[in-house]
Amino acid sequence: MLALAPPLLLAAGLSSRKGHAFEQRNAPAAAPRFVGSSACAQCHPQQHAAWRASHHAAAMQEAREKTTLGRFDGAAFEKDGVRTVFSKQDDRFLVHTEASDGRSGDFEIKYTFGVYPLQQYLVDFGGGRLQALGLAWDARPLEEGGQRWFDLYPERKLAPGDPLHWTGVDQNWNYQCAWCHSTNLGKNYDAGSNSFHTRWSEISVGCEACHGPASEHVAWAAQSEAQRATTPGRGFAYALDERKNVTWSADEGGRPFRSTPRATSQEILVCAGCHSRRAQFSDDPDNVARYFDAFRPSLLEAPLFYADGQQRAEVYEFGSFLQSRMHAAGVTCSDCHEPHSGKLRIAGNGVCAQCHAPERFDQTAHHHHSPGSPGAQCASCHMPATSYMILHARHDHSLRIPRPDRTQDLNAPNACDQCHADRSAAWAAEAIKSWSSSPRSGFQSFAEAFDLSDRNAPGARLALMRVIADESQSPIARASALARFSRPPTRDAVERAAEALANADPLVRMASIMVVANADAKTRATLLAPLLSDPARVVRMEAARALAGEAEAELGLKTRESFEKALDEYIAAQRFNAERAESQANLGALYAARGQIAAARAAYEKALALDRSFFPAVIAFAELTRAGGDEAGAEALLRDALAANSGEGALFHALGLSLIRQKRIAEAIPQLAEATKRAPAELRFAYVYAVALHDTGKPLEALDVLKGALVQAPYDRDVLLALAAYELEAGASAAALSHAELLARLEPDDAEIQQFWRSLKTSAR
Repeated sequence: MLALAPPLLLAAGLSSRKGHAFEQRNAPAAAPRFVGSSACAQCHPQQHAAWRASHHAAAMQEAREKTTLGRFDGAAFEKDGVRTVFSKQDDRFLVHTEASDGRSGDFEIKYTFGVYPLQQYLVDFGGGRLQALGLAWDARPLEEGGQRWFDLYPERKLAPGDPLHWTGVDQNWNYQCAWCHSTNLGKNYDAGSNSFHTRWSEISVGCEACHGPASEHVAWAAQSEAQRATTPGRGFAYALDERKNVTWSADEGGRPFRSTPRATSQEILVCAGCHSRRAQFSDDPDNVARYFDAFRPSLLEAPLFYADGQQRAEVYEFGSFLQSRMHAAGVTCSDCHEPHSGKLRIAGNGVCAQCHAPERFDQTAHHHHSPGSPGAQCASCHMPATSYMILHARHDHSLRIPRPDRTQDLNAPNACDQCHADRSAAWAAEAIKSWSSSPRSGFQSFAEAFDLSDRNAPGARLALMRVIADESQSPIARASALARFSRPPTRDAVERAAEALANADPLVRMASIMVVANADAKTRATLLAPLLSDPARVVRMEAARALAGEAEAELGLKTRESFEKALDEYIAAQRFNAERAESQANLGALYAARGQIAAARAAYEKALALDRSFFPAVIAFAELTRAGGDEAGAEALLRDALAANSGEGALFHALGLSLIRQKRIAEAIPQLAEATKRAPAELRFAYVYAVALHDTGKPLEALDVLKGALVQAPYDRDVLLALAAYELEAGASAAALSHAELLARLEPDDAEIQQFWRSLKTSAR
């Protein structure tokens, strides 16, 4: 959510500073202790000096005169009728703005967050809860448009109660931001009191955030040479030495290669703890030291990524880098970035010239731009930047070859447009073709398959199968193909996933479980039981959740013990984020699957108490209530939620279905219509609305709704089937045949659809 996502924070220890409510975090006496970055300076003065000048060192600071960059001199900012005033009283920094109850109030800024290109500010809300203001300070120079207050959400009107309002759940520092801006952070949420006891060992991102607790390393440094030789790892739990004694050379084609293959990913995973789009489910030191025991990374899916894998939402670097040719070749983060300063090892094209010979690549013959121009910069073409948080430009780390042809075919962005905004993608594609008789296609060869899948287009399943089977594809690409393969589940999908369950990469195993979870209970039990003892906690948890409920009965006694342990890990992961409505809803779904109805109800009630606007919990709770025989109670839940969250189409849809089940069709129709209007991208809503219209004697209106839906998604199976059937009924046999033929291409193995198409062809002759 917030700027500056620093490296992974590790293990537990003691605070290097005393007395503040957010600082102290203790560890068992036998565990290594955190000693603070100052302890590193004596032996590592250059590294310490570089770190002191880095953004990591200033990732979070107490609000003081020297640390606070914004104007607190009565400066005011107005938006949507809310006037915010920034002022200073003695040594206290204050903001007067709209509070959670809609009234204006004065709040004290406790901490600064980040330094450049923007700085945010944190307010202590009591109960250990810090909230991030939605107004930030533009730290850029005045001549670059900086030195001003600005709104991080200029296109949205955020009222109290909205999760993104600065007082809302999605602006909570403890959950959203804290882990990546401090060292050795323990969130420590107490569900009983709905309060936090968040602690850190160092307020910002210090040396031990990446290297782990240093007490044993300090002790090692004080030993004699003979004693040091017998101490493993120089007192650290692991080594960041994947670049040690490594050199890079070039083959005959100029492509760089490592002197020895990279055998581990420790350094990359250390950085990924913060430089990835992921869910966190533990801050336990032992789990955090192993990325997949504390984090669940996002795959290459919409709306986070484009179909070709380019960054779309704010995904940081990990998911992008994993799909790159450079990652496959063995490059690590610190090959390019000096880890202590956070800066590039060499500015400009020099960082690439460490491995890519400049006499071959830093030439007009290669980049086809004037020397010294923006287009001659390697990053301009291979790492195009996108600005997040309004003005924070972040480079795409998938390190790709520009493909403007994919802008034409897949609607993905391309680097050429960033400089040539006045020219078309077709122009750029022709320009690249003119440079070479056989332009290189790039490493991300999954793009077309993902696009077909995301559009549910003909050939999607076969294309995905090729990606899954292709061992030259990156693991994250294969995992992302598997995840798409689960929609909808089929026998061949389960077969492919079963083969991938033994893959060496935890991302692939995790995604395979997502597919197998849709199989019957016996198949799930057979295939997933071995993964209950997987080395990666995230895989064990996913397997246990997929087995919970009906499939449990298929497990043997020995496997049952592993299942219970893995399921306990899943429950602990949800309770780690117990302050979040989605975690409570996850627990509710788990308890419901296991027949623990009272526990499920309690979890859903807790979810709505935490965030009344979290509509998935409302819908799940209503379904649980309906399944218990109380349809009127389900309707009441939905109506109450609509009163609090009137803009959510899914709630109107669920209410419409409830009314249909109660035979109140006339009342249901307006609710289904509203759902379709508010959520036009949800094709299921349009389909149900059209069926309801048809069944109530309005076939022409039903056809109009379906045709509109088909414009949104030309390959939706349900819409095509209903449209063909209703057109045939209306006498439009040619249109019906056209849609049935497309449907037959989409579902070649569906006997009923094939028969429907053949019968239409026969009758049309």
